Parts: sequence; structure tokens; C-alpha cells
Amino acid sequence: MTLGGSGKTPLCVAIAKNFEGAFIILRGYKRKSKGMQVVARNGEILLDVAASGDEAMIYATSLKNANVIVSEDRKLAIKYAKEYGAKYILLDDGFSKFDIAKFDILVRPNPEPRLKFCLPSGAYRYPFSFYKFADFVAIEGQTHFRKSEILNKSEKMVLVTAIANPERLKPFFDECVACVFFPDHYDFSKDELEEVLKRYDATSLLMTQKDYVKVKDFGLRVSLITLEVTLSEEFKKVLAQQI
Repeated sequence: MTLGGSGKTPLCVAIAKNFEGAFIILRGYKRKSKGMQVVARNGEILLDVAASGDEAMIYATSLKNANVIVSEDRKLAIKYAKEYGAKYILLDDGFSKFDIAKFDILVRPNPEPRLKFCLPSGAYRYPFSFYKFADFVAIEGQTHFRKSEILNKSEKMVLVTAIANPERLKPFFDECVACVFFPDHYDFSKDELEEVLKRYDATSLLMTQKDYVKVKDFGLRVSLITLEVTLSEEFKKVLAQQI
């Protein structure tokens, strides 16, 4: 319902980990490719992050035997997924596709935007009342639970991120010598990240997985914020029934 930062990608990863046979379909926002592209088939990654987009690459690298498709035309991708044996399909950003019959899960962001207005006055894509059209509303702390930790910690980390809502990383701010925020889905360059490390005399970059998939080949030292989402038993029963 809102602009990015509600946690739908980690939630989709958790669903796919709990129920085998998923094909994940998304637009592939900010990708440098057009049309339908198969990002991963049975765990084999077929595209680089520039062609897939960062969110699609998270799925491809986070899931064993991942099947991930990016496509502006969701129906074309759904047809492909069914032909290739999908047990079920996850539409990462599918609520607005009202012409596709589906089970709609809406994620209530935590914290929620202060003003419950639609764009351009607020962060909502649709009126707040549209939650009534959901088949299930996922609420962090009730239907699913998040646990984060840092891998490969270093003495002087600088937080560098290009996620939609960097305030979600506030618990890590005090562990860093500085925080540097870029626009959502920003395309990092190695030179500018080296400059950030030098500017703050930092020993590593602290990044989310969404950031890391774009810089993993730069050869820079990265401390990684990992995120594990656990589904409640109630939520798992709802999903099992639908699948």
C-alpha cells in the first residue's frame, strides 16, 4: 500500500523458504533490461544484477533452487511459470494487478507513515481504506517476526544504504562511525564507496543485502546486515490452505 520500506521482500523470501515450489515474479524496478527475463531457474542465476534489478537478485541469491522472473507483463510471466512447473506464484508487487485473480496479502509497515494520505501528499499508493480489499493483512510482530544481526563486523563500520526507509536501520546507527544514505535502488560505483571508506577512516561498509548484491564484486570489505523473517503458525496455516 505504501512506497518502499514495508518489508515485503523479506516476507516473500520467508514464504518461499517455508513452502517449496514458488516462482517469484516482479517488475524488476530500475533494471537495465526490458521485457520478460528469467533471473534464476532452479537455483541457477542467469542474469547479473544490472539486468535483474536488486530485489530480484535478493530472491535469486537467498533461496535454494530459486525460480525468479522479472517482467512488466505479469500475465506473460505467469504463463511461463505455469508451463515450467510452478506449484504456486508469488507476485512481489502484485496488489495493483486487479485483473489477475490472486490471494492478496497486504503488509502493514512498522512504523506506519505519519500521514495517511496518498501520493503526492503522503506515502500511500492507494487510500488507507483499501486494506479492506486484502485477503490477509500481515502485521510485523503479530503474523511475522524479524530478526537482524551483523555478519563480518569490523571495528569502524560506516553504514551505507540505498533502501527506501533507512530509519528501519536505526538500531545499527550507534554501531557505526557514520551513516550515508543514497536514493532507493541507487546504483553504487566502486570509486564513491572507496571515497566513503576513506572519508570516515572506516574499516568496512555496513550494508543490507539489497545494497550488497550490487557491490559484491567490488572487492571491498562489507559487514552485512542479515534479516530473518519467521512466520506465525496462523500465517503458515493460511498460506498452506491457499497453496
